[in-house]
Amino acid sequence: MSVQTPNADSTLAAILKSLDDDKAEDVVQIDLRGRSEMGDHMVIASGRSSRQVSSIAEKLTERLKRDFGILSKVEGKAAGDWVLIDTGDVIVHVFRPEVREFYQLEKMWLSPDEAAKAD
Repeated sequence: MSVQTPNADSTLAAILKSLDDDKAEDVVQIDLRGRSEMGDHMVIASGRSSRQVSSIAEKLTERLKRDFGILSKVEGKAAGDWVLIDTGDVIVHVFRPEVREFYQLEKMWLSPDEAAKAD
């Protein structure tokens, strides 16, 4: 098996596919290019339970390592309320719905028009 050299767009596509495969809900992607130095894209998604949130995060990091050689930094997987996955180019947040609603992270990054569509 050969490992591809990733770029931000191929990493984003792989992340979105992984989230879809694992039944993540309410997936929102935010283009950070020119808006932040922390990465090119941010993805926010929800899982139905702490167990699903942790599982989504674990499978995503395994796939990125296997397919692209990306060793992601992960925070919060043990609790499963809010998992942060930093791939370098793409920042992924996976929340339980209640926690996502409380923090409303996407509202900080989306334009007012985009935020209205996300509601």
